[in-house]
Amino acid sequence: MAYIKPFRGILYNPLIVNGDMITAPPYDIITPTYKEDLYKKSDYNIVRIDYGMDLPGDSDAVNKYTRARDSFELWMSNGILLRDETPSFYAYEISYTAYGKHLNLKGLMALVRIEELGSGVYPHEATYSKPKADRLNLMRACNANISPIYALYNSPEKITSNILARCLHNPLLISKDAEGAIHKIFRIDDVTLHKQITNEFLDKSIYIADGHHRYEVALEFKKGMEQASRDERDRGQSHYDYVMMFLANIQDDGITVLPTHRLVKCPFGQAHILKKLEKYFEINTDDLKNDITDILIMNNSNAIGLYMNMDQTWYILKYMGERIRDVHPSLNNLDVVLLHELILNKILDINEFAYEMNPKEAIRMVQSGDFDAAFFLKPTSLRDVEQVALANKRMPPKSTYFYPKLLTGLVINSFK
Repeated sequence: MAYIKPFRGILYNPLIVNGDMITAPPYDIITPTYKEDLYKKSDYNIVRIDYGMDLPGDSDAVNKYTRARDSFELWMSNGILLRDETPSFYAYEISYTAYGKHLNLKGLMALVRIEELGSGVYPHEATYSKPKADRLNLMRACNANISPIYALYNSPEKITSNILARCLHNPLLISKDAEGAIHKIFRIDDVTLHKQITNEFLDKSIYIADGHHRYEVALEFKKGMEQASRDERDRGQSHYDYVMMFLANIQDDGITVLPTHRLVKCPFGQAHILKKLEKYFEINTDDLKNDITDILIMNNSNAIGLYMNMDQTWYILKYMGERIRDVHPSLNNLDVVLLHELILNKILDINEFAYEMNPKEAIRMVQSGDFDAAFFLKPTSLRDVEQVALANKRMPPKSTYFYPKLLTGLVINSFK
């Protein structure tokens, strides 16, 4: 059961700023070089708040978090950012291209009441502790959700989906991202529609697609605020009891999941990798000129790609064994779990690896000698994401890459 509500969003003033200049991708995919580029784009680029730079001489009193707070307050006071007078939902549409097709992703920007994970809101991936500390420091400094969490829900009724389709006119802000996708944000201020939307979610579960760290941080922040609160009656009603999310219906078209591949170094060298794998896998080959994602999608489940710098060949690994021991049924048939639990952990005894989205770049890194092998995965299905989440289990980190990434800066939620 999900409780959602509209909110008084904070948006950039389109009379002062250009949408292309002030938005940024999620903090965790911004490289140091790209961060500098975003800084140069505009004095008001949201990266200055959401993912500011460390500077020489920073201290507990003056640092990137205090600078984020100061910038946020200054931009509000001088009209760069404007807060809506009344609560609204917001429709968010992204027009983009993936796998050679033009697609439109539509979702609802709303506040979702924070629950313990596994109680109405479900994760699907494991997380790391370091990014959570950074996000918590930012939240404490700004008292706001600067960037949205990307979440999914499953509604065959499509009540909200149909409302969104009718509200995609007069965008408040338009922004093109670095890959050419067009992002638009729209206001839904009709209270009659608000009621229809909130009612649809009362019997729905929410699955975190992208932003696990941000949700766990919001939950930790909420608990900290509750501890500090002296008025028990206010609990469950305060601004910090909710977190800003982008909610996309699994039943709609437009949701794309891309695979993330793994690069490894093998202490025993490339020549022995196939020998170790052939005990568990049927090993076929394919021409390296062919697209590895297409090859894997055409195969049934439990097909994993492998490239080594021995010849111009893809090796296609098809698992011949039974279910992996000590793995929950919701995880047992996932290629990414098979790769981590069986191939990397058990067969090759490898605990360190690198991630790469681009197959061509992964091949180049093996050919250069930086790595001995690259393992390739097909995209994780939305059905698998939902099943793993409902089972309260987690896939390995970076099992899914939801594309395109939501932009930070289209709308902000303040707790004040």
